[in-house]
Order: sequence, then structure tokens, then C-alpha cells
Amino acid sequence: QVQLVESGGGLVQPGGSLSLSCAVSGSIFSINTMGWARQAPGKERELVAAMVTGGTTYYVDSVKGRFTISRDYAKNTVILQMNSLKPEDTAVYYCNAYIVRSGQYWGQGTQVTVSS
Repeated sequence: QVQLVESGGGLVQPGGSLSLSCAVSGSIFSINTMGWARQAPGKERELVAAMVTGGTTYYVDSVKGRFTISRDYAKNTVILQMNSLKPEDTAVYYCNAYIVRSGQYWGQGTQVTVSS
């Protein structure tokens, strides 16, 4: 059984910062990719950032220069540092992991609200 446990999120003013963390536990052979997606009300879920084991990263254009993804390989953890937050970043953020020989898994989601 694989579990993704997210922490962080909450309410922040525009221009502020938040950090999201996600830890993977359970029967894990090897994690290939970890990342974060988000879904705003009435919109489709979109991949925000991801990091492949080895360091290759992906960012959606709208967050480039503001968000940074990192991984702690020893702890099977991925962190999303979000700076200069905008109201349009408001969404439920979901942690994602692709585990070799097992498949793709999602966290339960954490709300991020950017509002004054």
C-alpha cells in the first residue's frame, strides 16, 4: 500500500509565500517522478511542477521563476516552494508520484488560497 501525505497550504496574501511538502510511504521499489498538480474551481487539473529522479524538472509557464520544486531522496519527499503568489494560484494542490513497477499515485489534496 502506497500513501502520499501532504502538508502545507493555507491562506496567504498576494505576493506571499507558501511551502507544500509531500512524503511517500509504503511498498516502494523506486520513485521515478514526483510532482504537484493543481485544480481550481471549474478548471481541469494541471501539472504545475515535477522532478524526475536525477534532477530534470518541469514547470508550467505560469509559475516559472516563482515556484521551485525539490526532492529529498532519502525521505521520499517532494517540496514545492511557492513565492510571489497570485490570486490565480488559488487551487487545490495534489502531490503526485510515479513509482516504478507500481504506477501513479496521488495525494488527497491541500487547499492554497491567495487573497487579501
